[in-house]
Amino acid sequence: MKILQVNSSARTDGSQSTRLATSITQGLLAAHPDASLVVRDLARTPHPGLDEAALGALFTPAEQRSSAQAARVAQDDALIAELQQADTIVIGVPMYNFGVPAQLKNWIDAVSRVRVTFQYTDQGPVGLLTGKRVVFALTRGGMYRNTPKDSQVPYLTTVFAFLGMSDVHFIYAEGLAMGPEAERAALAAAQAQIEDVLAV
Repeated sequence: MKILQVNSSARTDGSQSTRLATSITQGLLAAHPDASLVVRDLARTPHPGLDEAALGALFTPAEQRSSAQAARVAQDDALIAELQQADTIVIGVPMYNFGVPAQLKNWIDAVSRVRVTFQYTDQGPVGLLTGKRVVFALTRGGMYRNTPKDSQVPYLTTVFAFLGMSDVHFIYAEGLAMGPEAERAALAAAQAQIEDVLAV
């Protein structure tokens, strides 16, 4: 098994979503001692956003790219290669202003490339990253699960299915900003959910 852990919190230390993601990967490694792990920490190594220069590089044929354009595309290529090689992807996702962190959106923009991770056909788009399992560790200050205010789960479900990954699981730690008791209860509930996912 090849595991890819993506930490999308803006925090380099003290992130609850990163702690939960790490707990998941540790459980996977314990169950699969021969597994390998790659950790992509988007706070420690931020990925550039999709801007006009990046689009220009992506739409320029490889043999015609400048050195700067080639270097920019290579940054995205590295993320795509990590994702392609992984069997299981674990992603820590805090909720920022009802959405995913900008760091994670940059990562998604980088790995979503036509004819590489998805393609368009006469029958519509087809995801090319199949046979993978994805586990999201979601952390929220309030309680948003299964409410209209939770834009994260529909977005992540849609994007990853578009890329071919429909075996997705969500671990929820909610109410983390609602006092010490609520925080303890949320983390305990999340750990129980992790154990359920690992048992499958």
